Amino acid sequence: MKNFVLVGAGGYIAPRHMKAIKDTGNNLLAALDRHDSVGIMDSYFPEADFFTEFERFDRHVEKLKRQGIHTDYVSVCSPNYLHDAHIRFGLRIGADVICEKPVVLNPWNIDALMEIEKETGRNVYTILQLRLHPAIIALREKIKNGPADKKYNVKLHYITSRGHWYHTSWKGDIYKSGGIATNIGVHFFDMLIWIFGDVKENKVQQHTDDTAAGTLELEKANGMVPEY
Repeated sequence: MKNFVLVGAGGYIAPRHMKAIKDTGNNLLAALDRHDSVGIMDSYFPEADFFTEFERFDRHVEKLKRQGIHTDYVSVCSPNYLHDAHIRFGLRIGADVICEKPVVLNPWNIDALMEIEKETGRNVYTILQLRLHPAIIALREKIKNGPADKKYNVKLHYITSRGHWYHTSWKGDIYKSGGIATNIGVHFFDMLIWIFGDVKENKVQQHTDDTAAGTLELEKANGMVPEY
């Protein structure tokens, strides 16, 4: 049995992490969120400690460590712009980290995290769920087993509904979420790259609060136009 702590217990995705921890026979030691509407914890780990201030949460986890209770994994479900800070916290306490997408908002922040991974010997894992979808796996295999020199023309449109709350929350703040292409579209970019190979050229044609579009050339695909 592995011990987890969870950062961002009050968000949309946190209950899925709690369920996964429970279903795999592991334990949640403590959770953190600035908001205290986290009654969902009672369904999974009613004995887990809960904090609304990071400093107290940090002190508690350190106290457990001194008592010989090791944190094996930190699940990071906090707002996007805080991910790299919470990842660093997890690595520095000697835990592996499971982080929701995107891992960072700025690509250069990945370099620092990779250095800390080497220093601590721990690892950061992100959630790439579309790679587990049967239809996506089947398409990837079809492309992989097709003509090696063939390039495909693919056009992707994705439309999803969000209420007025979205633009008021941190998700609607480009400095905190990275914008809709990062917050909503990141899984589709991962899916496309996983299927069609590395990026050759990426051009942004439009980027507003509620629309993003551009062209993306990959090793085995031309003229991709993601729209959100």
